[in-house]
Amino acid sequence: MSSEGYPIPAGDVRVEQEIKRSRFIGTLSHADSRQAAEAFIAQIREEHPQASHNCYAFVAGEPDNTPAVGMSDDGEPRGTAGKPMLAILKHTGVGEVVAVVTRYFGGTKLGTGGLVRAYSGTLQLALGDTPLKTKIELCRLRATVPYHCEGALRRFAQTEGIELLDIHYSDSVSLLLQLPASQASEVNAQLANITNGAATVDRQPLNADN
Repeated sequence: MSSEGYPIPAGDVRVEQEIKRSRFIGTLSHADSRQAAEAFIAQIREEHPQASHNCYAFVAGEPDNTPAVGMSDDGEPRGTAGKPMLAILKHTGVGEVVAVVTRYFGGTKLGTGGLVRAYSGTLQLALGDTPLKTKIELCRLRATVPYHCEGALRRFAQTEGIELLDIHYSDSVSLLLQLPASQASEVNAQLANITNGAATVDRQPLNADN
């Protein structure tokens, strides 16, 4: 049974380049929520209070399926920083990511096209240096079965690489299983097949006590 997931940043990255005497500093980090992204942006702004601009973009969730996205030109001409940065983040397929490109103005205007290239290019440099890891969304299933089905269920979990977190014994056997969320429907069907329909399966919150 294969696992599915998506890439996320495994650490912070900072890059810098100079374009026509303006310093562009790109800082990229992991953010698994809008609140985490906003906290990181505030941290960079505090670190660079004298900067001309701290433009940002974030995708703080699954890369192709999250409402937690944001961007800002932070005073640059509209559409020259935040929008192209967000487009790049979406195109990479990386999730839970926040990026801030800080600019110290050097006295020479770049024009709208030059700004887009500068902010996009700085972000791409940061992305090129970013270590990635795969995040797999997990879920927990509580399977309640008759005693004679316990052995078959244990063997199934071991064969498929499903983590067995807890077992309760009463008038039946209750097993708490942890597995990739993308596999929940398939596993539910397989449990019904293994136990000839005798299994009762309920989805449990990840933060529930065993």
